[in-house]
Amino acid sequence: MALEHKAFMYQGIEEFLSVAAPFLQSGVERDDVVLAIAREPHLSALRDSLPAHRDAVVFHDSATFYRHPVHTLRDYQNIVKESAPRTICALAEPVWSGLDERRTLEWIRYESLINVVFGESGARALCPYDSAELPPRILDEARRTHPLLLAPGHDGENDEYVDPVEFGSGFDSRFSLDRPAGAEYLPIDGDDLHALRVFVGERAHRHGLAKQQAQNLVTAANEVAANALQHGTPPIGLWVWQDGTDLVCEIGDHGFWRPGPDALTGFIPPDSALQRGFGLWTVRLLVDLMELRAGWDGTFVRLRCG
Repeated sequence: MALEHKAFMYQGIEEFLSVAAPFLQSGVERDDVVLAIAREPHLSALRDSLPAHRDAVVFHDSATFYRHPVHTLRDYQNIVKESAPRTICALAEPVWSGLDERRTLEWIRYESLINVVFGESGARALCPYDSAELPPRILDEARRTHPLLLAPGHDGENDEYVDPVEFGSGFDSRFSLDRPAGAEYLPIDGDDLHALRVFVGERAHRHGLAKQQAQNLVTAANEVAANALQHGTPPIGLWVWQDGTDLVCEIGDHGFWRPGPDALTGFIPPDSALQRGFGLWTVRLLVDLMELRAGWDGTFVRLRCG
């Protein structure tokens, strides 16, 4: 069964409830696994509007559920797998405030990827967008990432929807990959990556990253460097610098990496550790943001933690 992924453009809490509450109620009546993921005060209002079905709906605050796009995608995948053979009915309101441009773009990308990851799940997902509060750019991107649209005067197929492969092409190239002059450099010229782990770990500690976050960055850098040693072209190196509150770690080689026949390699959760793209997917889970750019001048993977 195909995924039903619909953007819902609304204004005000009354209009929100007039659509969201009946949508959740329909899921309960169909014996779906019903999720309500919304921001406050919408979440509390939903609870109050569904007194007869409150125990049949799993409520989550968007502020905690939508903290990291890769983690959220993984969490949704786990819910779908653990709920089978029942299907999912999810009201899913993302959080768009407090994000810089890079992280905003990453959330937009993952809203598009949902169409691939859950394309055959049979799930129904209604994604509310407050057209009175959100920037026009976010509303425009919502129309490009949802095959279905509910908006004033329209309920059905969305002519503005863009296929996820086409939609995501060139995302990382929107940002300059220039490095600051003061970036620290470490050559990678052997299979023993102990020096790299120490180098990254010391700078993560100096930057003030929490212990687990620092260890995650070390593990991610080690994974990318090992992959560059196996598949890349020397010389291979690592650069580290501070960008605002972010600590940035970049590994580059002179090879031209291509994703192969599947342009979404590394973005889609793999079925096993043996599947192509498992390493890149794992790296994305470990850091706040991973950017990859490949061209004739080489392949560069940039990791951000802050």
